[in-house]
Amino acid sequence: MIALGCDHGGYALMQEVKQHLDEQKIAYKDFGTYNGEESVDYPDFAHKVVKAILSGECEKGILICGTGIGISMAANRFKGIRAALCTDCYMAQKTREHNDANILAMGGRVIGGGLACQITDTFLNTPFSEGERHKRRIQKIEDTDI
Repeated sequence: MIALGCDHGGYALMQEVKQHLDEQKIAYKDFGTYNGEESVDYPDFAHKVVKAILSGECEKGILICGTGIGISMAANRFKGIRAALCTDCYMAQKTREHNDANILAMGGRVIGGGLACQITDTFLNTPFSEGERHKRRIQKIEDTDI
């Protein structure tokens, strides 16, 4: 199950991503926002997606705000979350292979629907596969308590 969340700046792009997931028959849970007209705060939706992943309710997440920056920063505040802002398929592939990212962040005002769907497919279909040196690096991220 994929957890989805967006603010008003990511709403339109999220609708395209949801349609694509429906076509691919990929299960998801939509944590909102549920309209693109009303200004909302992106941390609220990032936190809902984070909670779904950390609880085990969902395996991965997709977050979208205007640029993808704020919503990814809000998600990355939590231990166990590795949210990656991706603007192309190469970034999505490498963040899965090297970082075992569990949240894909995108910007609704930065990329179009076709590219967002390609990035989503790459993110969801690429396994973490790069071995011990990357596991060591991820562990260093998790172990940091500053």
